[in-house]
Amino acid sequence: MKMKNMKYQTSLISRRELLHAFAATAAAAVPTYSNAATFLRGSGDIRRIKMYSNRSGETLDMIYWIEGKYIKDALTEVDWFMRDLRKNKSYMIDTRTVDIISATQRILETQSPFHLLSGYRTESTNKLLRSQLGGGVAKKSLHLKGQAADISLPGRSVNQIARAASLCAAGGVGKYSNSHFVHIDCGKIRVWGK
Repeated sequence: MKMKNMKYQTSLISRRELLHAFAATAAAAVPTYSNAATFLRGSGDIRRIKMYSNRSGETLDMIYWIEGKYIKDALTEVDWFMRDLRKNKSYMIDTRTVDIISATQRILETQSPFHLLSGYRTESTNKLLRSQLGGGVAKKSLHLKGQAADISLPGRSVNQIARAASLCAAGGVGKYSNSHFVHIDCGKIRVWGK
């Protein structure tokens, strides 16, 4: 009788382990921005973003997430920092994009701030850039939804930044080598550019 119960317990544990392994595999297979969060683990339950705006001269060095929670006031500062400077208008930046930027910084193992070329864009700014730059600016750009950023990092190549962002497997990564910047967004996973 004891032997039978032991056998039953062993099969229950195996079944649990199997279900646990399956759940972990299924979660890892889902391509979401949470992949970016994986690269942020082990950072002491905090997430930080460091940026410099080429256009305004402003800097941002912000802890925006602590112990599993986003800090509303910090995100408001991120929103303002990444505003459309031509119109001086801010918009709620998608936290998935902020996480991807932070994870990319962590992967690059740098304490230097990313240089922000473009964050949120109003419709009129996007139209202006389309007329000036042509096909390089999408008509329905994710910048319009606060879901994209164009960044660079002095001392790092476009390829290095794009490779680090691509490791997050959390959104779009565009390489603009001629203009020396990388586009990062929280849309579909895709990579483009040279």
